[in-house]
Amino acid sequence: MDTPYTADRSLYGKLRRRLARVVHARPAQLNLTRPLLTVSFDDAPSSAADTGAAILERHGARGTWFISAGLMGHDNHLGTMAGTDEIRALAAAGHEIACHTHNHIDCGKGSSPQITSDLDLNAAAFRREGFPEAVTFAYPYGDVSPQAKAILKERFTASRALHHGLITTGTDLNQAPAVGIEGADGEDVARTWLQRTAEQTAWLVLYTHDVRDTPSSWGCTPAVLDRLVTEAVEMGFDIVTFAEGARLAAPAAVKRAA
Repeated sequence: MDTPYTADRSLYGKLRRRLARVVHARPAQLNLTRPLLTVSFDDAPSSAADTGAAILERHGARGTWFISAGLMGHDNHLGTMAGTDEIRALAAAGHEIACHTHNHIDCGKGSSPQITSDLDLNAAAFRREGFPEAVTFAYPYGDVSPQAKAILKERFTASRALHHGLITTGTDLNQAPAVGIEGADGEDVARTWLQRTAEQTAWLVLYTHDVRDTPSSWGCTPAVLDRLVTEAVEMGFDIVTFAEGARLAAPAAVKRAA
């Protein structure tokens, strides 16, 4: 993952992702009195494990870190990836440690055996390093296929994709929407979705990668993250981990997984 990779943007890739939305679904069931917000970090750069976590904790909140164990400690375009001790510290502080495959594979293109093998590798690494068992998942690159969903629905209570949207009753938790805090307009886009979420009393999942003063194109600055979390608190949001939101939205699925 040293060179940035993007998911298949061809017509076939777009159609495959669209088809995946109508199969192997787990409809959410929500009856909220306050809007929900989940703040998540993909791949787990050290800056997210350190600075990102500190920002959430200052607001009394906890987030979700989607970990590809095969990336731990490596350097790439997002900076240095978090190591074992940093991830253990996140878990000890009450943050969720979730699955992002082991080698950050494209689940839209991978075969069923490849996806299964890579998930098994990540689960084994979590056990070996003393991380909590992952109960939720995020698709690397946001790429999805029907065969991937068929595998993931049996392993996780919810799986997050990258298409924009809110989680309301009926939303598919096996391909849940999310909004990125990334790029030049990331703060404005996220703020717009915060406002929509508050108006609809829905659940919004935000994601980013690195959190530093000069972020990559897939990250944000500490100031941006702090402003968004501050605004969410002031707007009356409950800030929850992805797993906590899934427990509210699909209690039957969580009971089966347990």
